[in-house]
Parts: sequence; C-alpha cells; structure tokens
Amino acid sequence: MYQYNYADQTLVDERVAQFRDQTARFLAGELPEEQFLPLRLQNGLYIQRYAPMLRIAIPYGLLASYQLRKLAEITRKYDKGYGHFTTRTNIQLNWPKLEEVPDILAELATVQMHAIQTSGNCIRNTTTDPYAGIHKEEIADPRPYCEIIRQWSTFHPEFAFLPRKFKIAVIGTEADRAATQVHDVGLHVVTNDAGELGFEVIVGGGLGRTPIIGKTIRKFLPREHLLSYLDAILRVYNLHGRRDNKYKARIKILVDSLGGDQFAKLVEAEWEAHTKDGPLTLTDDNFDTAASYFSMPDYQSFDALAVQSELQQQLNADKDFANWYNQNTVAHKVDGYRAVVISLKAGLVDGRYVPSGDLSDAQMDALADLSDRYSFGELRGTYQQNLVFADVQTNELYELWQQLSDLHLARANINTLTDMIVCPGWDYCSLANATTHNIAEQIEKQFDDLDYLYDLGDIRLNMSGCMNACAHHHTGDIGILGVDKKGEHWYQISLGGNSSNDAKLGKILGKAVPADDVASTLQTILDVYLDIRGTNEQDVEGFGDVIDRVGIAPFKEKVYG
Repeated sequence: MYQYNYADQTLVDERVAQFRDQTARFLAGELPEEQFLPLRLQNGLYIQRYAPMLRIAIPYGLLASYQLRKLAEITRKYDKGYGHFTTRTNIQLNWPKLEEVPDILAELATVQMHAIQTSGNCIRNTTTDPYAGIHKEEIADPRPYCEIIRQWSTFHPEFAFLPRKFKIAVIGTEADRAATQVHDVGLHVVTNDAGELGFEVIVGGGLGRTPIIGKTIRKFLPREHLLSYLDAILRVYNLHGRRDNKYKARIKILVDSLGGDQFAKLVEAEWEAHTKDGPLTLTDDNFDTAASYFSMPDYQSFDALAVQSELQQQLNADKDFANWYNQNTVAHKVDGYRAVVISLKAGLVDGRYVPSGDLSDAQMDALADLSDRYSFGELRGTYQQNLVFADVQTNELYELWQQLSDLHLARANINTLTDMIVCPGWDYCSLANATTHNIAEQIEKQFDDLDYLYDLGDIRLNMSGCMNACAHHHTGDIGILGVDKKGEHWYQISLGGNSSNDAKLGKILGKAVPADDVASTLQTILDVYLDIRGTNEQDVEGFGDVIDRVGIAPFKEKVYG
C-alpha cells in the first residue's frame, strides 16, 4: 500500500486544522451556510435527512488492518457503532455530530486517512479491480496507475470546481470487475502489437437520471501519456461542459451530445497543442516508484498435492464450507492461495435485517485481526459493497471460514440474488424518494433458500432509492428504483442490465409496483426465467442471456397480466 511521506502527512494535517476553523466559524454564525457548503463538501461532509454524513476515502479500495481498527474506534466514539461501505469502495458514517467532524478527521489523519474529495465537483476516488495484483489473467497490476492518478488529481486547482463530479476506474484484466463503462473515464490496461503497455480509454459513461454507456475514444494510449491525456480530457470538459444545469453537467452529456468521434477529436487537438510530451509525461522512474508501493507479499511454498488433498477432504465433509468455497473464494495467481470475498450481505441475523454494506465496530475489529492473521494485514473493498482478503493460504481457508461464520460474515451468497447492492435510501438520504432497507428485507424473506439461489445462478440485483442511482440499478440483471407517488413509495423494475464487458442498461418492465408487491413480483420474474431458460451439457442459460434472446415481453406479460 502507498504510505504517506512527510509532505502528504503535513498536507492532510493542515487540511484538518483548516476545516476545524471553518466549522467553528460556521457554528458561531460567522460563516454563512452558502459559504460553508462547498467547504464541507470538499471534506466529504453531507447533511442528510436526520444527521450529517461523513464519507471517508479508501483509495482504490485498499485498507490496512490498523486503518480498519481506527474506523472501528471512530464509529464507537463518534457514531452509532457501524459504518457503511459504498460502491466507490469508500465508507460512510451516518450519524456524526457536526461539531465533532474535525476531531474525526484528526483521528483519521493519524492512520493516513482523510475525507478529501469524496464529494463536490472534483475528481473522486479512483477505483479498480478488487483482485488487482493477484489475478491469473492480469496484464499488469492497475494499482500503481491508480496511485499516479490519485496523486495527480488530489488538490489539483483546475479540477476543484469542475462542472460536476468526475469518476475514474482502472482495470488490468480483460474481464471488467470495476464497471468501467459507466464511469466518466474508464481505463483498460492493454498491450499493442509490440507488447508495450498502454490503455484503452473509455469516456462519457455514467448512471443517474440520464444513464449512458461510455465510448472508446482511443484504442491504445502509451502509458507514459496517461496523465497528459487525462489532463486533455478534463480540459475539454472544463471548457465545454454545461454549467447552467447540474443535471446536464456531467461529461456523459457532453460526449453524448457531441458524439464520441467529435469528442475524441477535441481531446486529441487539446492534447497535441497543450499537454502531450510536456511536464505530465511519465517516465520509467515514475512507474517504478509507483509499483514499489505494491510489492508482493512474502508468499509461502506448499506441497500442492497435500494441500489439495486436505482441502478436498474438508469440502467433502462440510457442505456449508463447500458452498462458501465455491461462491466466496477466487483463484489466485500464486499456487496455494485464494482470494476470499467477505459478504457484507448477512441478510437476517437473529431476526433483524442487516443493511447491505454495513459493518459493526466489533466486526471491524475482528476483521482487522483476521486480516493480520490470514491476509498480510490488508483488506479490499468491492463496488458490490463487499470486502476481500486477497491472499489467504488454501490450507487455512477452513479455519478462516469458521471464524467468519461466528461473525456472520461468511454467508455463501456472492453473485447470487441476495448479494444485493442497496443504497441507504429514505431511511438516511435527503435525496431519496423511497425506502430500500424494508424492500431488501422483504426480498431476503422471500428468497432464503440457498439451493434455490444457486439454481438461479449468477444474478445481480441492484436497488436505488432515487434516480441518482448510487446502487447502479440501471446495470443490474434486475434493477429496482424507488419512486414517490403522492407520498407513497412505489418501485420500478428493470431487467437486463450489465456492468461488465458487455455493459448495457436495463429495460423498464412497466409501471411501478407497490412496496408490498416487490418480492412477489420478483418471484414471478424468476419463475418465468426458470421456465424459459435453455440448457446444454455444460451450463444453463444465464438471466442476462435470456433477456438478450427473448426480450422483456414474456416477463411483462406474466407480471402485468
């Protein structure tokens, strides 16, 4: 992981002192609300329905065990004992007191954390593949490039007041596990015919009230030009982006109105005239320095046959462990290791629904200890609101699973219907039109049979409480959008979305359904899917493939009669 140097620490400490003074002046009535608003947003502080909300940055999803312990301590001391992991791999505190936020930021600074640029019209947290650096199919580790982008974009004066927020995602494999095509900029590490590293550059993706899939504007950008080309994109956006209407101010609107080819021409012209081969050109030393922050752990060597034999015995002896292994672990490029996905979708625990992405202070402390014991003291966030131990020895999986089970963090539901992305909705958010947690609980009660979920196969269910789409409902196999109808909460359903390589937006099934009917409507949809899906000797037809083949008409007919 990247470690702060003296300049980094000084910068963050000075920002804390600055915001402490700004907050004190606001509370004393010396700083008007309209002046304080942009200042608090630049420090990750929102005012939600019942309390402030503080969004804490977790750069490209990497979190050290000592940082997680500090988060646990902060949630106990300043909040209600839990935090909420988001689709940008950040963590949110939902109940801090405004006057105590500077104290929280000061404590975060002691473990090299902050809330800078987690809000406002700036470049937000750059995200990546949760399996970066460990996946067998990886062309190159994307994390060093994320760190280069982070250092370039943080406190960049030209990007502090963009027309709207700006999000970047980088992946190093052909498979897209970071939803790059619905980002303002998506970067795919690729190689050219000469074997040189570079990037495919995708621009203009985004969700919200106008969802759009991004467009490739360059098939191959030599990696030394990464920052100069990004700078040209941001310059074009700053010059031509809408500022008269915040709903039309995202770069996706600009790219869509101009067309991908015309936007690419503007970027190329800006790049050639102003930024190419200038001070932003990266050198081998730059790349080597960034890569040095992500050195490989001290992996051990194992007797592969003995490890596999022991694992097979454990899988044969314990069906619950076998389910967890199959659903919640991922192949590693180093023999004898697996990546473990920790489900933050516990569902109903002792009769109480645990919201997606929530983690208690006690669980944070326990996970920090487990990461030290089993995964080199590191955790990773995913945009599906889960966590990952990236480097677990195969011969320790059973022991880890048992301990995660005791924490209600070993639910074997990754990539199933109940691995839901869910925003906090009306219960917290001042922008929400409808509640989400009650609907998620309803779905959990309807679909509580793991064997049934496994038979359905991989299905992505995303639910947002408003059209801002924080839960990416547009790109779920099944998307649910909460809407307000004369003070009542209703739910619009879409089918066929996808955020991976074949990215697409879901199609709205029909009129919204009342809150009490959401789970039963999903049951009808899934019954149709099970009835018409095809099979072959190897596999069954996936939900998205069925939608591609037959459209939504059969589902609409059954739902609406």
